[in-house]
Amino acid sequence: MTEDFFAVATRQRACRSYAPDPIPVDDVSRILEVATHAPSAHNSQPWVFVVVMDATVRQQVSESARSCWEAARTKAQESIDASMFEDVDTFIGSRDFGGAPVLVVLGVDLTLVSEAMVGCSIFPAAQNLMLAASALGYGSTFTNFTVRDSQPLADAAGLPAHIAPCGIISIGLPAKPLGPPRREPVSAKAHLDRYGQAWP
Repeated sequence: MTEDFFAVATRQRACRSYAPDPIPVDDVSRILEVATHAPSAHNSQPWVFVVVMDATVRQQVSESARSCWEAARTKAQESIDASMFEDVDTFIGSRDFGGAPVLVVLGVDLTLVSEAMVGCSIFPAAQNLMLAASALGYGSTFTNFTVRDSQPLADAAGLPAHIAPCGIISIGLPAKPLGPPRREPVSAKAHLDRYGQAWP
């Protein structure tokens, strides 16, 4: 492990507003290669990445996400911070993933892994993908409320029935510099041996 890894990992945060600059295919390939080095259940490597760059397909993916957001919007407004709600509402509702030039639709091949193992296989790959994007200077955001009604997303990305859609990661150059992520200290979240026993 190097300090460079810790610098990348501790600065990575959600980006919801992107510059329109395209991402070179070589950079996308490097990001995906890191994603495929994530752990997965039984080393099944069931992930599928549909990299959406075409403007028409990006719009279709955005529309599928927008319909899911609209269905969840009222409940979200009641349960999350007002500034966060506004940020997400703009990101999805009116800006098509913040104008990201690349959307990666995440899928899992259910012929390779059981549904019970989907999360522990795709989420590490998603995190690797976002860390790799950050290391190359790109912003990213993971969105998975589309699984509430996943068929429109599956249709937009052309996923066959055995590939379960698990979310979308937007990638692009941040439209403005991203500040440091806001995080509670480890001592507020970690326990030693048993819950409630303070971490030293």
